[in-house]
Amino acid sequence: MDLKWLNDALVLLEEQNLSRAAARQNVTQPAFSRRIRNFEAWLGSPILERGNNKVDISPALRANEAEIRALTERIYELRGRIANFEATSSTVTIAAQHAPIQSTFPDMAAYAKQRFPAIKFRLRAGDHRECTSIFLRGDTNILLCYEAEGDDPMPFSDKIKRAVWGTDYLVPVVGGGLRYKVAGDGSVSHDLPAVSYPSTSYFGEVLGNQAKRFSTRALSLNVAYETAFSNGIKELVLKGMGVGWLPLSMCYNEVESGVLITLTSQFGRVPVQNALYAYAQDDIAIALLEAWGAKGQSDGASGQSKP
Repeated sequence: MDLKWLNDALVLLEEQNLSRAAARQNVTQPAFSRRIRNFEAWLGSPILERGNNKVDISPALRANEAEIRALTERIYELRGRIANFEATSSTVTIAAQHAPIQSTFPDMAAYAKQRFPAIKFRLRAGDHRECTSIFLRGDTNILLCYEAEGDDPMPFSDKIKRAVWGTDYLVPVVGGGLRYKVAGDGSVSHDLPAVSYPSTSYFGEVLGNQAKRFSTRALSLNVAYETAFSNGIKELVLKGMGVGWLPLSMCYNEVESGVLITLTSQFGRVPVQNALYAYAQDDIAIALLEAWGAKGQSDGASGQSKP
């Protein structure tokens, strides 16, 4: 259906005359009449009663004038919202674990700024459970969290949509003087001090389920420090206080420069996804989710996902 047909019908109702209606629409009367016939063909019903010497507007069209006018206004409003939709003028609140705020979100924010230059973000940090609770209470637009690869996504309702920015890896690293404890084959003694996660923390649970050495108190022979904050673990590991597990994106530069050494050859690595959740009715959050998810898929397909 052509939106012009609805406008033609309204002008016809206002002018009560084909010639005057055609003039208002800046077309010839024959052209206007053809548009009316096209509208009638689409309707499957006439809106004009054509006699030998006159043409009258049908009672059905008169009776539905208010609805036609309201429908036309809604269509124009919808077209304007779509044409002028811009997620750039809003502040989006994100509940995020402490680790991805440092390791993942800076890249995500930079990419979002390319698509939506004036968008603003407010971050609410917490552990995995706290962030999930904040999001489910409706206090934030988006949830950003790590999810162990292979685990089922969180069982939210279909009112909540999910996307993945990319894949990261939890890796064991050493720094400071402990770098010199690493043998030529990349191995270390199991009695080195550990900077471990509490077993009840999210990373503690993920690493504990895979029985990764140095990850929790139960899997370490010599726990020097225990904390749920990856940022704290990174600083302690950099100073040689113990072996610790970190998201690779958080320590990639230090590993590349040799300030930190990974022990993946001996203890492996654990893939985790950067998962995003947003409510389906939140247009701006969904626009961001779609952009981030598409970027994640594109990078994954081209082999450029997070190391």
